[in-house]
Amino acid sequence: MDLTIKSEENLTYMVESIKEKMQVINSGMIKPESFDLSSYDDIYEIYVMLNKKQSLSVAEMQAILAELGKLRAS
Repeated sequence: MDLTIKSEENLTYMVESIKEKMQVINSGMIKPESFDLSSYDDIYEIYVMLNKKQSLSVAEMQAILAELGKLRAS
């Protein structure tokens, strides 16, 4: 899968991977359909950063969730 190609499928994959990596309990908070392709690059950056980390601090998780909240399509 080439995530450098902007597509709804890739966006959905990355959002689902982010939820899994962060072990989000309330998965309704982060729904792939809540994001559109205009936020693709930002989601991609979060995805890459998360895949480089072994673990996340609480502060990092809160910051990522806040950023995802800002990226949601309105």
